[in-house]
Amino acid sequence: MSGQNSHPHRRIRRQGPVTLRGKQIPPTTTDQRLLDRRGPSDWVHTDPWRIMRIQAEFVEGFGLLAELGKAVSVFGSARSRPGSHEYELAVEIAGGLAEAGYAVITGGGPGIMEAANKGASGAGGVSVGLGIELPMETGLNDYVNVGVEFRYFFVRKTVFVKYSQAFVVLPGGYGTLDELFEALTLVATGKITRFPIVLVGSGYWGGLLDWIKGRVLAEGKVYPGELDLITVADTPEEVTAIIKKAHAEVGLADPDTDPATP
Repeated sequence: MSGQNSHPHRRIRRQGPVTLRGKQIPPTTTDQRLLDRRGPSDWVHTDPWRIMRIQAEFVEGFGLLAELGKAVSVFGSARSRPGSHEYELAVEIAGGLAEAGYAVITGGGPGIMEAANKGASGAGGVSVGLGIELPMETGLNDYVNVGVEFRYFFVRKTVFVKYSQAFVVLPGGYGTLDELFEALTLVATGKITRFPIVLVGSGYWGGLLDWIKGRVLAEGKVYPGELDLITVADTPEEVTAIIKKAHAEVGLADPDTDPATP
């Protein structure tokens, strides 16, 4: 995997184009230093320069993916191991999406992200990784063939949304839930054009959906129609069919026949 070397216990961090190892790694991430309001009183002199760095990350991300074509983002746990059911399911789903003409975008890390990049790459598709500076991750996985690493979560999340025409969400933890609910919020509030949001694994997501229906909807915290933003699937074939059908209904050209798709 990406980031492995002859010193398996030696820490490594990549910050944009910069690589740091061992004691040279700062104790906090760039995101943490930006968001932590505690600090020296000279913040007013340093924060404006951070704006330039943030702007540069947007430029890098937009520039890299501007001509990507139709794409689907795949989310899921970084902790899923190769050989597990959900890992292999992600490989198959991404392979099917790539064969249908979609680029596959992930967070570029291990687990489900690696599996989806592996499936897309193995099917001859465009395999995109949008990495993030985290203490526990060591760079993009080896199956990414178009990638960029971000320092700031909010920049990365903007790029995910801007260049995806669907979200596929496999079992995951806080990060996966964050991406899921942000997508639902943006679609429900009309901030982005509605696109398919597919939860994979009825057994995994059933409890969450029951709670939303039985408590959140019942108490009027969401509208009934907002539940229709979510579709559940259990097989790779269902995922691809749901996305293609939804795109056809809104007039989004099929990637198999769209001449503008690279």
